[in-house]
Amino acid sequence: QVRLVESGGGRVQAGDSLRLSCAASGRTFSTTRSMGWFRQAPGKDREFVANIMWRRGSTYYADSSKGRFTISRDNAENTVILQMNDLTPEDTAVYYCAASTLTYYHDTYYYTRRGYDYWGQGTQVTVSS
Repeated sequence: QVRLVESGGGRVQAGDSLRLSCAASGRTFSTTRSMGWFRQAPGKDREFVANIMWRRGSTYYADSSKGRFTISRDNAENTVILQMNDLTPEDTAVYYCAASTLTYYHDTYYYTRRGYDYWGQGTQVTVSS
């Protein structure tokens, strides 16, 4: 089992920044392949934001995140960070941290919901104009 706890959400103005954190724990966390962030706005599907391959540190971003968001990890603390800059009202959503202990031949599976087997409870981000 892997337990994920997100923090750092809140209400900000357009153009502001927020830093989301996800603390991971659990006996099987050592087998984690990828950590990702997803978000879900009201009435919309949960969508991929960014991921980081836990061992090699490579990252990938959705087009909507590129240039504004940065995902990073702290291996010692088992924490993944999502730094979000220049936020817009379109970024308003519940943000979810996810962990994948699943092995895929192609990293593209980690850019989808199906690529993850553990999820946090989510943290609300609200951006007003």
